[in-house]
Amino acid sequence: MKILHTADLHLGQVIYQNYDRCDEHRHFFRQLEEWCQRERPDALLLSGDVFDIQQPSAAVKRAFNDYFVHLHQCCPSMHIVIIAGNHDSASRLQADSSLWQLAGVHVVGTPPPADSLQRPSGWQQPYIVRLATGYVVALPYMTGERKDVVQALLATVAAENASGLPVVVMAHQAVAGLDPAGHAFDLGTLRVMDTTAFGTGYDYLALGHIHKPQTLGHQEDALRMDSVAYAAPVARYAGSALHVSCDEAYPHTVSLVEIDRHGGSVTVSQLRIDELRHFYVLPPAGQEPFATADEALASLRQLASHGERGYVRFRFAQRACLPADFSQQVYALLEPYADEWRYNPKVLWEGGDAAGEQTPRPVFEVAELQQMTDPMTFIERTSDQYPFLDMDDVRAAFDEVRAEVLRLSEERQYKNRRKAQNEEP
Repeated sequence: MKILHTADLHLGQVIYQNYDRCDEHRHFFRQLEEWCQRERPDALLLSGDVFDIQQPSAAVKRAFNDYFVHLHQCCPSMHIVIIAGNHDSASRLQADSSLWQLAGVHVVGTPPPADSLQRPSGWQQPYIVRLATGYVVALPYMTGERKDVVQALLATVAAENASGLPVVVMAHQAVAGLDPAGHAFDLGTLRVMDTTAFGTGYDYLALGHIHKPQTLGHQEDALRMDSVAYAAPVARYAGSALHVSCDEAYPHTVSLVEIDRHGGSVTVSQLRIDELRHFYVLPPAGQEPFATADEALASLRQLASHGERGYVRFRFAQRACLPADFSQQVYALLEPYADEWRYNPKVLWEGGDAAGEQTPRPVFEVAELQQMTDPMTFIERTSDQYPFLDMDDVRAAFDEVRAEVLRLSEERQYKNRRKAQNEEP
């Protein structure tokens, strides 16, 4: 059994609140089409997070339709199996599943209910995809463990699988032992499942949700591009199709998986994705962070002049003082490059104070922030983070703003009173 395994497309993503990634996704799908035509897999598996938001635009839905109809047309004998992830609307994906079957695409949006074992026989069928070379059990994102339900699905497959064909389970979950590099969460705050939650009897667990490609228990193989053979069962994250942020500082790949027989050998090869736009952090790792805005702008100007394209983010020393319009200066510098260079305004602050110690950042409760009606309260509470800020100047500026707001309010009230008097009979 030969499969191509990918996940976490995040179609429709708008990154850094400013840039859509339509051309980057088109570039990815051109590569995926080439790999499908070259490898002729039995199935292409997409393990969740098809879309970036639950209600994508009509243009994004059309792009999704075009991509997968075209893949089917290019490789009509290849099955395509898509499951919903936590970013997707399970019901919206499921609503189109019957239509997609006409194009050889199996879309599974809603997970099996927790009470599936009490339901009439036949509930298993939407979750089992039967290929000539093996079985795929498709499990969309689930908010909790349903081990007995999953094991019942695998038992149904085992009862049919007299020929010893390979068995694959698809899931979109966080699994114990994962490497969360590049994600904005700590392992202690992430709800994970043990691999035992997916039962026994599968050869390959095709996972989505974590963006770094990795084979659980074999993280040292994450950057290997050659083929690696493992004894079944194997659990693997294919990783996201695109770098979803600057923090994902590792190669992104599509997994080519070959399984010789049920309970046999699983061979994984990584197909390196060529990113249309790379992610850059300036200055690069190993160099001292910028001390001034001028240093950063000069470095960006030099990089952009090389004719490449990508996303850029800056590293600054903790005590650097940036002008209020720094981001506007960056956008102005990049404007001539017609969207080929894109800016991540979230600065990486590094280093400490004169004693070499990092200034602790204040922590606020949400309710506390909601009760702050005066902006100066917040600014004064965080003044240690900006040692060069003249608080007297800031207070004077806010006093001027308050006076102007009060003047405008009184003027508006006066005009409203005059208007009301003129309208009286």
